[in-house]
Amino acid sequence: MDMINWDDFTRVELRVGTIVAAEPFPEARRPAYRLRVDFGPEIGERKSSAQITDLYALEDLVGRQVIGVVNFPPKQIGPMRSECLVTGFYRDDGAVVLAVPDQAVPNGAKLG
Repeated sequence: MDMINWDDFTRVELRVGTIVAAEPFPEARRPAYRLRVDFGPEIGERKSSAQITDLYALEDLVGRQVIGVVNFPPKQIGPMRSECLVTGFYRDDGAVVLAVPDQAVPNGAKLG
Protein backbone atom coordinates (compact mmCIF):
# COMPACT_ATOMS: atom_id res chain seq x y z
CA MET A 1 0.00 0.00 0.00
CA ASP A 2 1.35 3.42 -0.99
CA MET A 3 1.02 5.78 1.98
CA ILE A 4 -0.10 9.38 1.47
CA ASN A 5 -0.14 12.29 3.84
CA TRP A 6 -3.12 14.37 4.95
CA ASP A 7 -2.35 17.13 2.43
CA ASP A 8 -2.50 14.58 -0.43
CA PHE A 9 -5.95 13.46 0.73
CA THR A 10 -7.32 16.97 1.11
CA ARG A 11 -6.38 17.79 -2.50
CA VAL A 12 -8.86 15.16 -3.78
CA GLU A 13 -12.29 16.78 -4.23
CA LEU A 14 -14.72 13.98 -3.35
CA ARG A 15 -18.20 15.44 -3.68
CA VAL A 16 -21.76 14.15 -3.56
CA GLY A 17 -23.88 14.56 -6.66
CA THR A 18 -27.21 13.33 -8.00
CA ILE A 19 -27.42 11.49 -11.30
CA VAL A 20 -29.73 13.55 -13.52
CA ALA A 21 -29.32 11.58 -16.77
CA ALA A 22 -28.11 8.10 -17.71
CA GLU A 23 -27.87 6.60 -21.18
CA PRO A 24 -26.13 3.73 -22.94
CA PHE A 25 -22.55 4.29 -24.08
CA PRO A 26 -22.13 1.78 -26.92
CA GLU A 27 -18.87 3.38 -28.12
CA ALA A 28 -17.05 2.51 -24.88
CA ARG A 29 -14.52 -0.33 -25.06
CA ARG A 30 -16.05 -2.00 -21.98
CA PRO A 31 -19.77 -1.89 -21.20
CA ALA A 32 -20.54 1.50 -19.66
CA TYR A 33 -23.15 4.19 -19.23
CA ARG A 34 -22.90 7.91 -19.92
CA LEU A 35 -23.95 9.79 -16.80
CA ARG A 36 -24.69 13.43 -16.07
CA VAL A 37 -24.25 14.22 -12.38
CA ASP A 38 -25.39 17.41 -10.62
CA PHE A 39 -22.79 18.44 -8.04
CA GLY A 40 -24.67 21.54 -6.89
CA PRO A 41 -24.45 25.24 -7.74
CA GLU A 42 -20.70 25.66 -7.06
CA ILE A 43 -19.61 22.86 -9.45
CA GLY A 44 -22.66 22.27 -11.66
CA GLU A 45 -23.31 19.24 -13.83
CA ARG A 46 -20.48 16.97 -14.95
CA LYS A 47 -20.40 14.11 -17.46
CA SER A 48 -18.90 10.73 -16.65
CA SER A 49 -18.49 7.31 -18.18
CA ALA A 50 -19.24 4.61 -15.62
CA GLN A 51 -18.65 0.86 -15.98
CA ILE A 52 -21.59 -0.07 -13.76
CA THR A 53 -23.75 -2.01 -16.23
CA ASP A 54 -23.47 -5.34 -14.36
CA LEU A 55 -25.42 -4.22 -11.29
CA TYR A 56 -27.40 -1.14 -12.33
CA ALA A 57 -30.16 -0.62 -14.90
CA LEU A 58 -30.39 2.78 -16.57
CA GLU A 59 -33.88 3.41 -15.21
CA ASP A 60 -32.65 2.89 -11.63
CA LEU A 61 -29.82 5.44 -11.79
CA VAL A 62 -31.55 8.80 -12.26
CA GLY A 63 -32.14 10.40 -8.87
CA ARG A 64 -29.43 8.38 -7.07
CA GLN A 65 -26.74 10.19 -5.16
CA VAL A 66 -23.14 9.15 -5.83
CA ILE A 67 -19.68 10.19 -4.70
CA GLY A 68 -17.45 11.57 -7.41
CA VAL A 69 -13.96 13.02 -7.82
CA VAL A 70 -14.50 16.41 -9.44
CA ASN A 71 -10.95 17.76 -9.71
CA PHE A 72 -9.36 15.31 -12.17
CA PRO A 73 -8.63 16.80 -15.58
CA PRO A 74 -11.18 15.82 -18.25
CA LYS A 75 -10.44 12.49 -19.94
CA GLN A 76 -11.40 11.60 -23.48
CA ILE A 77 -13.26 8.27 -23.52
CA GLY A 78 -14.24 7.45 -27.07
CA PRO A 79 -16.40 10.31 -28.37
CA MET A 80 -17.07 11.85 -24.92
CA ARG A 81 -15.05 13.90 -22.45
CA SER A 82 -15.45 12.51 -18.95
CA GLU A 83 -15.42 15.40 -16.47
CA CYS A 84 -15.55 13.51 -13.18
CA LEU A 85 -14.93 10.05 -11.76
CA VAL A 86 -17.94 8.34 -10.20
CA THR A 87 -16.51 6.15 -7.44
CA GLY A 88 -17.24 2.53 -6.63
CA PHE A 89 -15.82 -0.72 -5.32
CA TYR A 90 -14.92 -3.82 -7.36
CA ARG A 91 -16.47 -7.09 -6.24
CA ASP A 92 -14.62 -10.40 -6.69
CA ASP A 93 -16.56 -11.00 -9.92
CA GLY A 94 -15.42 -7.65 -11.37
CA ALA A 95 -18.77 -5.88 -10.99
CA VAL A 96 -18.65 -2.33 -9.63
CA VAL A 97 -20.76 -1.31 -6.62
CA LEU A 98 -21.32 2.45 -6.45
CA ALA A 99 -19.95 4.37 -3.46
CA VAL A 100 -22.95 6.30 -2.14
CA PRO A 101 -23.93 8.23 1.00
CA ASP A 102 -26.29 6.24 3.21
CA GLN A 103 -28.49 9.31 3.75
CA ALA A 104 -29.37 12.23 1.49
CA VAL A 105 -26.94 15.16 1.64
CA PRO A 106 -26.83 18.38 -0.39
CA ASN A 107 -25.32 18.09 -3.86
CA GLY A 108 -21.76 19.36 -3.73
CA ALA A 109 -21.15 18.29 -0.12
CA LYS A 110 -17.47 17.44 0.29
CA LEU A 111 -16.20 14.24 1.88
CA GLY A 112 -13.88 15.20 4.65
